[in-house]
Amino acid sequence: MKAIVITPKDSNELRFVTNLLNKLGVGSSTVSQDELEDIGMSKLLRQVDKTKKVSRIEVMKKLSAW
Repeated sequence: MKAIVITPKDSNELRFVTNLLNKLGVGSSTVSQDELEDIGMSKLLRQVDKTKKVSRIEVMKKLSAW
């Protein structure tokens, strides 16, 4: 099953959307900003080309570029 991520602009909108979903009988839950970033990272990692190998040196070069 698929899910929808909705980012309300403020707490009033969050409450409104949550109440609306409850009235419609649709399950919902809230996630923190960190959890949302984790979901995004997980989605990106699933799209990575896993057939190529990269040396540790190359990885360390990329990490030190930050």
